[in-house]
Amino acid sequence: MKRFLASVAVLGLMAGAAYAQDKMTMAVSIPAADHGWTGGVVYFATEEAKALEKKYPGLKVIVKTSPDPAAQANALEDLSTQGMDALVILPHDPNVLTDPVRKVKSKGTFVTVVDRIANDHSIYDLYVGGDNPGIGRNAAVYMKEKMGGKGDIVIIRGLPIPIDEARYNAFMDGIKGTDIKVLDSQYGNWSRDDAFKVMQDFLVKHPKIDAVWAQDDDMVVGILEAIKQAKRTDIKLVIGGAGMKDMIKKVMDGDAMIPVDVLYPPAMVAVAMDLTALGLEEKMPVRGNYILDATLVTKDNAKNFYYKDSPF
Repeated sequence: MKRFLASVAVLGLMAGAAYAQDKMTMAVSIPAADHGWTGGVVYFATEEAKALEKKYPGLKVIVKTSPDPAAQANALEDLSTQGMDALVILPHDPNVLTDPVRKVKSKGTFVTVVDRIANDHSIYDLYVGGDNPGIGRNAAVYMKEKMGGKGDIVIIRGLPIPIDEARYNAFMDGIKGTDIKVLDSQYGNWSRDDAFKVMQDFLVKHPKIDAVWAQDDDMVVGILEAIKQAKRTDIKLVIGGAGMKDMIKKVMDGDAMIPVDVLYPPAMVAVAMDLTALGLEEKMPVRGNYILDATLVTKDNAKNFYYKDSPF
């Protein structure tokens, strides 16, 4: 990710300081901070908005948070009436937001979608996201090696949306041909509280669990608490993802149960905003798909991904 950001910075320098004379508006529509990862998204979007307005005096950046898909659709309607040259959106549910985003794009607005991609790819000009199949694939590769290709596991998924499906399918493909048995799989809604409840149910139903895969570090917080309260000692491995600083610290410290993490940085929203600004203000060709690596964080490289001042 650092190399990617550096490349973006170089593009900005190459384009020079020739800012557009006309005032332009970039609207940023994102979920409210309903869990740690989206809290990070809100933080990075807000910070990047200030940085971009300072860099480009002719650019106005409006950051709007919404608690659910319906509220986000209404927010897009309001933003459209205010007028915007570009929209950066991380949708609650990409397919629910497809028609509202299509209406925005039909007005000639440059649209950047972040993280959660819709089935209809014609509604955006630029996509910035993490490697969702890589999240599942890298977790599966490590789990196979760590467990010697055998054992009983449970899976706590995110939300029933395409990026969860991409992660889950890649993980299941990754453990094919092994003796790793999936005892149970339920949605935890990327929520530590929901994951806590799901894990409690798993612990009651299954007297022996060797490992847990959870996709998301927020959910791992709830999972670890459920294991602790149940005083279970059979679970030797929990793999989450996203790069929460508390989990990266556990990896750095050699925590036996959290030996690795898989990156899916909330700062991707800042990358999306920066690229969109390059297109608006410096006329750079930024259309396409930009995918950030799902790096496997281990004790050897964890210090490169630990940011103690980060809100996530």
